[in-house]
Amino acid sequence: MVTAVAQRLLSQRKQVDDTLAHFSLNRDQLRVVRDKMRVELERGLRKDSHSSASVKMLPAFVFQTPDGTERGKYLALDLGGTNFRVLVVKIRSGIRKSVRMYNKIYAIPHEIMQGTGEELFDHIVHCISDFLDYMGMKNTRLPLGFTFSFPCRQTGIDKGSLVSWTKGFKATDCEDHDVVDMLRDAIKRRNEFDLDIVAVVNDTVGTMMTCAYEDSKCEIGLIAGTGSNVCYMEDMRNIETVEGDEGQMCVNTEWGGFGENGCIEDIRTKFDREVDEGSLNSGKQRFEKMTSGMYLGEIVRQILIDLTKRGLLFRGRITEPLKTRGIFETKFLSQIERFISTYTLIIALMHLQSLGSTCDDSIIVKEVCGAVSHRAAQLCGAGMAAIVEKIRENRGLEHLEITVGVDGTLYKLHPHFSRVLKDTVRDLAPKCTVSFVLSEDGSGKGAALITAVARRYCDKRRQEWLKLRIDKYLYSMRFSDETLLEIMSRFRRELEKGLSQDTNPTATVKMLPTFVRSIPDGTEKGDFIALDLGGSNFRILRVKVSHEKKQTVQMETEIYDTPEDIIHGSGTRLFDHVAECLGDFMEKHKIKDKKLPVGFTFSFPCAQTKLDEGILLTWTKRFKASGVEGMDVVKLLNKAIKKRGVRFTDIMAVVNDTVGTMMTCGFDDHRCEVGIIIGTGTNACYMEEMRHIELVEGDEGRMCINTEWGAFGDDGMLEDIRTDFDRDIDRGSLNPGKQLFEKMVSGMYMGELVRLILVKMAREGLLFEGRITPELLTKGKFETKHISAIEKSKEGLSKAKEILARLGVEPSADDCIAVQHVCAIVSFRSASLVAATLAAILTRLKDNKHVPRLKTTVGIDGSLYKMHPQYARRLHKTVRRLVPECDVRFLLSESGSGKGAAMVTAWAYRLCGDAQQNLRHSSGDHAGNGRGGESMEV
Repeated sequence: MVTAVAQRLLSQRKQVDDTLAHFSLNRDQLRVVRDKMRVELERGLRKDSHSSASVKMLPAFVFQTPDGTERGKYLALDLGGTNFRVLVVKIRSGIRKSVRMYNKIYAIPHEIMQGTGEELFDHIVHCISDFLDYMGMKNTRLPLGFTFSFPCRQTGIDKGSLVSWTKGFKATDCEDHDVVDMLRDAIKRRNEFDLDIVAVVNDTVGTMMTCAYEDSKCEIGLIAGTGSNVCYMEDMRNIETVEGDEGQMCVNTEWGGFGENGCIEDIRTKFDREVDEGSLNSGKQRFEKMTSGMYLGEIVRQILIDLTKRGLLFRGRITEPLKTRGIFETKFLSQIERFISTYTLIIALMHLQSLGSTCDDSIIVKEVCGAVSHRAAQLCGAGMAAIVEKIRENRGLEHLEITVGVDGTLYKLHPHFSRVLKDTVRDLAPKCTVSFVLSEDGSGKGAALITAVARRYCDKRRQEWLKLRIDKYLYSMRFSDETLLEIMSRFRRELEKGLSQDTNPTATVKMLPTFVRSIPDGTEKGDFIALDLGGSNFRILRVKVSHEKKQTVQMETEIYDTPEDIIHGSGTRLFDHVAECLGDFMEKHKIKDKKLPVGFTFSFPCAQTKLDEGILLTWTKRFKASGVEGMDVVKLLNKAIKKRGVRFTDIMAVVNDTVGTMMTCGFDDHRCEVGIIIGTGTNACYMEEMRHIELVEGDEGRMCINTEWGAFGDDGMLEDIRTDFDRDIDRGSLNPGKQLFEKMVSGMYMGELVRLILVKMAREGLLFEGRITPELLTKGKFETKHISAIEKSKEGLSKAKEILARLGVEPSADDCIAVQHVCAIVSFRSASLVAATLAAILTRLKDNKHVPRLKTTVGIDGSLYKMHPQYARRLHKTVRRLVPECDVRFLLSESGSGKGAAMVTAWAYRLCGDAQQNLRHSSGDHAGNGRGGESMEV
């Protein structure tokens, strides 16, 4: 008797085990599933096989994951089951990066799920209306992201046609229709509010984006809940169903359809087929029906019925509840498998369904639940292994590290599902380290993030398109390196022409000798006055150079305004004004009784025959004082000072501001042998070999040459690169036909150049909707300092809006971007041209020294170089690109050209002292020899 019972129990046990054995997949079977999934992934991506592929690989038109710069307020909808969520999501970027969400959950009644499409979307809009009322936001037009968790064929981020309903939905007139259009139509029917629908996304994509916001390695999204699906970032070159090869795009695999072509029939069981036949979409979503929470409970129920019919369970009695489809919910699997040693809960669940279960029955029920859920996790793991291996091969990596963002109740609540899934991926994809991150905030947050990313991406693409359009419009202002090298060559020829006695009269670059024969050597000392005249502001400095422990410089400065009527008045008034300011300075600083040596920085083209003489050749920088051109400015200043009655030692030196800058920087770096001004005006000087300067006698040593490069091109040499805007600037200037290079690059003219471009673009309807204000038409209203403000990386666009508003323009965001790009093109051209001419000077220095590689320092001053956020970097990069054989240090002159004038004065004062001492010695020698005294000119 006992033996018969034992045999019966053993037989029953074997039958149960045999039944569940069909759910046990070995490693080889899982590898086959992985490989078949990989084949279907590839088929879904290819144009020729996409239509017949069971894994549809639908492009999501999401091109990027979050990068942390997303910000703003967004509305998000989340439809994917019996509940529908509406959320407001507030995203902050920067140091205080955060996402805050407010949401309400609304039920979708069964009759609406299976009613008409119009009824479904009217219900959705009713819920949105209620939520907006609740949040007090009905009058706010928010950007909206719509998580629509059903297979959609997308042709854009905001265009998605429903392929087929899943998860129990059967609303009519929706399949093959654009769900965004249906939502917009429902909003119009209600006529209570308006929304900017930016993106429609799958819940899987939303999950990936949510997790990617926290983990930049997250490029895969997995849903393991009511449904089952995966998305990932695929290389665009592999997605044949959309145009373009650059970058990446998220692909919604819709892997739930895997097996619809019969490729996994060998692992499907009769229970899977029974579940499929009893579903709303028989023959479809076969993989999902083996792996998702919507169907696992039903598979278990079918197994329990089979075992009961065979007398292996519940004493062979099938109760009415057990016959009911859907009565055994998937959540029961999680609850049953969570208990290890006690079957109290299992028995309670069985009693709840009128199943008089025994302890043995409970054991079998738990085994059934375990077998079904274990297979589901393994199948998901095999599919995931196919995807991570594909990504690794796409990138040509030996080893891939990647993160998967996961959401879904099955993954979250089942006690073993996540572990089995991870173990399977690890086993089937050994060359990939895969981390799984749980999405705590659901796909609603992801919809908002996708909307933010989509807007950022669209803004970026629109900005690129705008910039491309402006680049085409201003193509003549963009120079290739080939063009810059040609300009460099032309300028090099002009340098040589200006140095030659024969060709100097016709040279545009005058190469004026300054009679400064060395840079500071560290022996300079004394107390000096420096005058600095070169613009609307006039500076006077007292410079003390001492040698107590180390050479130090102390400076006291006063700045005086030079009114417009004096700049355009007579020369007498101008120099009287300078003398008056000097008297005021000496009074303020209590030095009116001291006789201090004076250095005069005069920042206009002068011909010099000695250090303390300067014949003005021509006014620049809007100066037009009469009776000065052709005169010695030192004599004019001496005359004005004597008239004022100021005590002073004779003016020892007159220098250009460029020379002053070189000398200032030379005080700190003895390798400095080039000076550049890039500000209101522009100019350069450098130390030239005396043997090459035919305008001055002598071949020994070096002398600083003031190039006066602002006139480069006055002979028509730059006509091929000048634009109509440059010609308009020149025609409206005080000195038409002169200083043409300076008018293309200096701060005096850049703002006006931008204004002329903006006016023309507005007239052609490319800016400001074609509106032109009187302020925009007013010369000088757009200043060069505005260019510097607009090109700042962070607040540049807001500054553009503010500046344009002051010009009476109400700019759009696109207008501000366009204006910023115009400013960038104009300033970049300036930096490029200055780089080309500076490169010519550097190559000349290198050739003069006969060295294979030049190491030198360039001293720079000027507001454009100092204040513009990009100018210096652009200049440096272009110079290094044009003359790679030169190692150049760029040294900013912190103290201006006034200190440099003092350095030149100190050098001249020391030279004068040495000459006088030599004269005294010479006189003594003559007296001893009985010769008469002789004078020496210094």
